[in-house]
Amino acid sequence: MKSRPKVGEVGELAVPTDMKHAVEFAGDGMPAVVSTPNIIQFLERTARHLLTPHLDADERSVGLEIDIRHLAPTPVGQTIHCRAQVLSVDGSKVQFQIEARDAHEVIVRGLHKRAIIRTESFTKRVKAKGG
Repeated sequence: MKSRPKVGEVGELAVPTDMKHAVEFAGDGMPAVVSTPNIIQFLERTARHLLTPHLDADERSVGLEIDIRHLAPTPVGQTIHCRAQVLSVDGSKVQFQIEARDAHEVIVRGLHKRAIIRTESFTKRVKAKGG
């Protein structure tokens, strides 16, 4: 790592949504709302972007854990505002408090943990599994 992320450091990301982010039953008598897996992806991306400036050229961060509560639906077409705040740094592991909001309210809240890995080691491990 070039530098350690600091406890309290915050990353934010605004993500416009469209039909590719909708739950699969959208249009089947149900309104088109943003799916939970897509919101998780947005939150992981927010945490990953926060860590990127701290990493060496041969490092990346990968998700280890995510524990969320999806509190409210968001209609497709709204922008989701994501926030990740560093709670702790333990060696190569970083824990975040995460939150997503739409124009009206908090829609997701939880915790996320990422590990900082070396790309060469990670690639070798994946190739050993046939990837």
